[in-house]
Amino acid sequence: MNKLRTALATAAAAALGLAALATAPAQAAAQPAFLAASQMPPSSTPWTATQVFTGVPENGGVLCAPYKIPAQNTRYREFSTELDTNGVQVTTVARTEADAVKLVDTLRGALAGCGPLLEQQNPGLQAVSASHGKLAVEEGAWVYSLDTADPQIGISDIHLFSVGRDGRTVTLVRWGQMGDIEDAPLTAFRTTMKTAVNKLQ
Repeated sequence: MNKLRTALATAAAAALGLAALATAPAQAAAQPAFLAASQMPPSSTPWTATQVFTGVPENGGVLCAPYKIPAQNTRYREFSTELDTNGVQVTTVARTEADAVKLVDTLRGALAGCGPLLEQQNPGLQAVSASHGKLAVEEGAWVYSLDTADPQIGISDIHLFSVGRDGRTVTLVRWGQMGDIEDAPLTAFRTTMKTAVNKLQ
């Protein structure tokens, strides 16, 4: 009888092990995928990407939307080149689709109003936000830019942002470098964002 129990226990353990192996890929696939470095807008030097981290980036998230994205169920990846070009993707899975819609609306409001807010917070800074329309991908994605200049130190920066949604999953992508809006790869960034939203599935 003891031998039978041992054999049954061994068989059960083996079955559990096989079940774990069978479910592991499904669990991994449940996590939304992220952009690869090669899927960022073309740059004069190659992009590199960090690993995917849990939570939100330093300072509570992304420029123009700090502390708007909850840390829970959120992950992010940062991108950079050898020059001053950089970027980040932040992806969060909301509790419900209604919560995801609300988060997208909150982020869109923050991105659209970023320029005036930065000017209030930083006297002397010139900051202009602009909307660049909606992308037809899944439940939609919206593109914005932020053009800043500090006359006192003679530096100007341009950032592109986009927030999009697929069901309960929301992703925000930022691209930035020194320069003006004329230097921004707007068309390529739109392609990058469509790829980012499609990878949420």
